[in-house]
Amino acid sequence: MPFLVDLAHLSKFVANILNIMEAPIYNAQGKKAGSVTLPETVFGVAWNASLMHQVVTSMQDNARTPVAHVKDRGDVRGGGKKPWRQKGTGRARHGSIRSPIWKGGGVTHGPSKEKVYARSIPKKMRAKALYMALSKKLRDGEVIFVESFGLTAPKTATAKKALTALSGISGFEKLSTKRKNAALIAFPEMNEAQQKSFRNLGNVRTMKVSDLNPVAILGNSIVVIENPEASAKIIEGRMTKRVTSEK
Repeated sequence: MPFLVDLAHLSKFVANILNIMEAPIYNAQGKKAGSVTLPETVFGVAWNASLMHQVVTSMQDNARTPVAHVKDRGDVRGGGKKPWRQKGTGRARHGSIRSPIWKGGGVTHGPSKEKVYARSIPKKMRAKALYMALSKKLRDGEVIFVESFGLTAPKTATAKKALTALSGISGFEKLSTKRKNAALIAFPEMNEAQQKSFRNLGNVRTMKVSDLNPVAILGNSIVVIENPEASAKIIEGRMTKRVTSEK
């Protein structure tokens, strides 16, 4: 019997060797316009809950602005004079009327605006957490690649029309029905027309691909990426550039 080659299995085998993935691309009218080859090193990373928790909580701490603040006994006004002499009165000894046990005194162990919550995040951990977030969204069917929105001038109506068309794709209905955090739209290069067109839509958020982070990705239901070929190169370069610079 002649040796037969299963082309489907062969192509899958080659794809696994080259670490590549395939995903459909849509146009602004919601029609399929082709496919894109995605690097598995970015969109095929296994989930690591521990690493993701460390990165997300660290990013949230870094964005935190301490507001709550209380005055301790050194901050409140008064209390400079000893209320009564140390001995001979029969009463408990006190050195200040602003002691925490006095009414109007300082607060003990309260929050302070001087506290620093910032935590450093290793570059490789940050990049891997980004890849894990994108991979999870892709596996869950919550990433859509758009060829181009074609926005040359600020026009909210055009942007809304494009999102409505994309919401017609199976699995992406939330683009038009969800009232908050419906989508994160990432552009390889953001111009004024794109920013202003989506700015008036309260359920979406726009961002440059180079600024993508796990908190923003996981905080929105759907991730929309324009020009996936260019975007994938930018995202993949976030790890390779850092590794190269370290060498």
